[in-house]
Order: sequence, then C-alpha cells, then structure tokens
Amino acid sequence: MFKLWATIKKDCRVLIRDGIGLSLMFIMPIVLVVVVTDIQNSTFQLINKNKMAILVCSRDTGESGKQLIDAINKIGLFKVYNLPKNQDVKTIADSMKDKDALLSVTIPEDFTRKVKAKAKSVSNKAMVSFGLQADSVQKYTGDVSPLTLYYNPVIQEQLRLSVKGGLQSALQIVESRETLRTLYFAINEKPLPEKLESEMLSNKAAINEIPVSKNGSLRAPNAAQHNVPAWTIFAMFFVIMSLGGSVVREKVSGSFVRLKTLPTNFAVGLLSKQITYVAVTVVQAIVIFALGIWGFPLMGLPGLNIPLDVFGLLVVTIICGWCAVSYAICVGVFAESHQQSNGFGAISIVILAAIGGLMVPSFAMDTSLKTIANFSPMHWCLQAYYGLFLEGGKLTDVMQYLIPLVLITLVLQLITFLGLKRKNLI
Repeated sequence: MFKLWATIKKDCRVLIRDGIGLSLMFIMPIVLVVVVTDIQNSTFQLINKNKMAILVCSRDTGESGKQLIDAINKIGLFKVYNLPKNQDVKTIADSMKDKDALLSVTIPEDFTRKVKAKAKSVSNKAMVSFGLQADSVQKYTGDVSPLTLYYNPVIQEQLRLSVKGGLQSALQIVESRETLRTLYFAINEKPLPEKLESEMLSNKAAINEIPVSKNGSLRAPNAAQHNVPAWTIFAMFFVIMSLGGSVVREKVSGSFVRLKTLPTNFAVGLLSKQITYVAVTVVQAIVIFALGIWGFPLMGLPGLNIPLDVFGLLVVTIICGWCAVSYAICVGVFAESHQQSNGFGAISIVILAAIGGLMVPSFAMDTSLKTIANFSPMHWCLQAYYGLFLEGGKLTDVMQYLIPLVLITLVLQLITFLGLKRKNLI
C-alpha cells in the first residue's frame, strides 16, 4: 500500500507540473461546452425568440396575396420584410444581403386569380356531391402557381425543409379560407361571417408533448441536458494529452525497465496512474456539471438538471473515466514518441466522438455507421449518461450500456498488457 501511495503522489506531482495538459483537460472542455450549448440553445429557441428574417416580394395585388403574407407572419418562425413587386433575382439577392436575411419568397402575380379559380372548382364539385346545382363555369385545371423560395446555401437541409413546411402550411390556410368562403356563398348566397370563418379555420386538435422517462418525471430536456454530458465525455478522453505523454516519457526514459530491478511490480505504477487520472476525470465531471447547474443560468442558458440517482451518476462517471484512462495508457504504450501520442490521441478522440454520437446523433446515422458506433466507447458512455439525464433512469436502467463499456475497457487493459510484454517492458 505504501508503494502505491508513493507512486500516486509522484503521478500527482507530474500532473501538476503539466500546465498544458491541465488546460486541455479543464479549460478547453469548459469553453467547448459553453459555446456548443449556447449555439444549440439558440437553435432550440429559434421559433420563440430568434425569428428568421424573410423577404416577401408579392407581385400579386389581390386579397389572397395579402392573406398569405399575414399567414406567414402568424407562423411565428419568421420576421417578414416586404419588398417592392418589381424585384428581379439579382435585386432580391442584394436585398437578402442588405437585410441579413437567409430567405426570400416571391408570390406570383396571378396568385389570387388562381386561388379563386381553384376554390370555385372545389366548391362546384362539393355542390354536385351534395346534390345541389353548381355554377356553370369552366372546369378548373392545373394548380395554384407555385411560390418561389430563394435561400442562402449556408442553410442546412433540415432547416430549409422546416421552412418549406411552414410556408406550405400558410399556403394551405389561404386556399382553405377561399374554398370555405366560396362554398358558403354558393349554398347561402351571402358572405361567410368572419367569426364563423375564424372558428372553422382554427378548429384543430391540439398536440400535447410529453417526454418519455423511466421515473415518471415530465421535466422536458433542454440544451444543457444534451450537451453537458456529451462534452464531459469528450473532456475525459482528452486526458490522453497528459497521460499518454506521461507513459511515453517513462517508457523512453527507461522507468519501466528500472522497475524490474526494484522490489516492486509494474502493476503498481499502472494502477497508480489509473487511480490518479480516474480521479482527474471525476473532478472534470464535477467542474463541468457545476458549471451547468450554477454557471449556465448566469449566462442566460438553461441550467443542468442533475439526475435523481446521484449514486448511479457517480458510478457511470467513474466507469467512463476508467475507460478513458485505459485508452490513454494503451495509446501511450504503443506510441514511440510524445508527438505520436498527442497526434494520434487527438485525432482518434475526434473520430471516436464523431462515430459515437457526440457530434451527430446516432439515430441520424445510417445502418452501417450505427454498427460502427458500437465499437466506440464514447457511444456507450453517452448512452449511459443520457439514460440518467434525459430518460430519468437509475443505475439498473443503464447497466445495459455499462456492461459493453466495461468489456471495452478490459480489452484495452489486455492490449496494454500485451503491448508491454511484446516491448519487454515488463
């Protein structure tokens, strides 16, 4: 025990002297989690607070064109700016740049006429189906002239499809209103009362949104719940920048060989490093979680809600940290230089984070990438944390994720042992 304690104190002194490694393990993850959470929170709040600027060029002077602009305003997603009707494509592009708008919509000049014609055709068909006499007008063929949506290429496809869906909803409202008015007038020979029109158009079923959780809690997740656990894992694995280099230095300097001449065992040194750096990963988690709980609200960001099973959170954190430390030691054993350890370590961590779901959600990946994700320890770390933070689970609920994580850790430990044996370091 004395040998282990002495070795732990030695590793702690080495760690404290490594200022760059400490900054990479603590300052970099803190900055990262704040920036990413702020960006994602702005995306989550896009509809309620940060409305997208959209330019509307209406070449239609009729009533339906004005109704469409009102409907776009009422969606709540856009901040509408009206443009003169004689705008060409180049002028619209220049206006988008001047207004810092990513979107622009052009309403065709025959929009009202086409909407009324379509409404009349639908009304006549309805009258015939009711057994009533319809007006003898020319049968309507075709569809309403399409709107033209100009968008900045920087907009991601998912957001563009959401915008397109919102515009289609506004267009549907305008067409439905005109159809109702026409049909009501054909039956009653008087205009549709405004109150009745409003009731008919707004009479739609509500949608209740309830997050699924294991403990019955209905607390909706926020950007902090998604990002803080993910980038905490990223920070844990970045101990490789300090630990990997430490293993390389001791290997190159002959420390492992000198251990053979002393009345001790190499396992004491490896166990010391694991205990020391697992403690570091736990401190990392405490610091980042504390920032999410108390620091985020001061920055105007949603606060982090700690899971009810605090013991389960501690166990998951320790196992995730142990896996990160095992990976760092494994890389350090096989690296021939400090540069190789840092270079390969940093790149491999980014790759493991990408395929593990930290950067792109696993459900958005195709089948082949989902299979590959199972080999990333970060994937199982993230699933275990999400099971606690997002699903409100307990330790027993995330055991299905911890078991593969422990198996991966044991494999890394075995590879490390075989690497030391092959290099005659033990």
